[in-house]
Amino acid sequence: ILKCRPPENRDPEPDEVRACEPFLVRQLEILQPKVICCLGRHAAMTLLQTRASLGSMRQDVSFYRGIPVLATYHPAALLRNPHWKRDTWDDVRRLRALHDALLARD
Repeated sequence: ILKCRPPENRDPEPDEVRACEPFLVRQLEILQPKVICCLGRHAAMTLLQTRASLGSMRQDVSFYRGIPVLATYHPAALLRNPHWKRDTWDDVRRLRALHDALLARD
C-alpha cells in the first residue's frame, strides 16, 4: 500500500495511503496481475476498502477492479505468532490453485 515503511511499525496514516495510491493503481494497470495476495490486515483492508477482519477476509476471494484478491497474514505477524504458519501455508496453496485455474481458463 505504501512505498516506504512507517516508523515504529505503526499503521499508515490516511494521507500516506492517499499519497501512494496512484502509484499502486498504475503499477497494477501495467502488470495486469491474474491475482493479488494481500499480506496483512492493513493491506487487505485498504485495497478492498473494508473494515472486515483479516480472519474473515482470509476465508473468501474478494475482487479489486475485477482482479481476484486473497488475503493472508503479514510475515511480521508470523514471527510473532508462529502457530499461524500452517494457516498461511493453506492460504498460499489456495492462491496457487486459483492462479493455476485462471491460467488454464485463458
